[in-house]
Amino acid sequence: MAKGVLVDITRCMGCKSCQVACKQWNDLPASNPAFANGLTSPPDMDGYTYTTVKMEVIERDRDYIIRGAKRQCMHCEHPACASACFAKALQRDPKTGAVLYYPHLCVGCRYCMLACPFDIPKYQWDKQFPLVAKCQFCFDPEGKYDRLGRGLAPACVDTCPTGALKFGERDELLKEAWSRINSNPKYLKKVMGEKEAGGTSWLYISDVPFETFGFRPNLGIKPLPEYSHNFLKWTPIIAMGWGTLLTVLYHYTKRREQIASEGDKNVHM
Repeated sequence: MAKGVLVDITRCMGCKSCQVACKQWNDLPASNPAFANGLTSPPDMDGYTYTTVKMEVIERDRDYIIRGAKRQCMHCEHPACASACFAKALQRDPKTGAVLYYPHLCVGCRYCMLACPFDIPKYQWDKQFPLVAKCQFCFDPEGKYDRLGRGLAPACVDTCPTGALKFGERDELLKEAWSRINSNPKYLKKVMGEKEAGGTSWLYISDVPFETFGFRPNLGIKPLPEYSHNFLKWTPIIAMGWGTLLTVLYHYTKRREQIASEGDKNVHM
């Protein structure tokens, strides 16, 4: 049965320990501080940041409240990125629900970045041999379990001090989400990820609009691969050409910058 994570936005205090845990688990370099609105840093995911906590100040009842929402790959039940990837570099694991990236299969077409409805996959533009970057759900290919026989929780969930993140079976998490919503009027009557784009492994409940944190309001409930099935056969030809063009342009631009820099040094010598 597929796993999932329930994110309760009302319980997030914005400590960003999940961001630190993600960096440590995946051996990612630290990011330079860059505050988008005074609270969120880094302002968005990139080739070396798989998760970020979106912090917002919201006016309510002539007062202000602060809310945070962790953002990362949603691990869709019908992932558009995997459907668009002709090289099979992105695949959904049916046991865990994790949408996994296999870098040795990737051809760098970046079509997954266009297909994702949540704008998740990023690209390591600065590398000579760049890779797509995104949350892997802390997937353990060896299937490790704790002493009680339970699957290990993702690093971000394990480190959350307030219980804003809960790992478990997706179906059970959905039941708990609706139980919390129905027992407390502060929550919106919606579970983000229950049906959006065919459903996702990461589920959100909140007392403020989900659009506040960048979620699209009009995703619909139909799995996106159903829309793209008829024309994805053309993806290999288009994507390979586009990917090659972007790569050539990137290295050409970098080379011009290098030559210009060397020229400036010679002028000042």
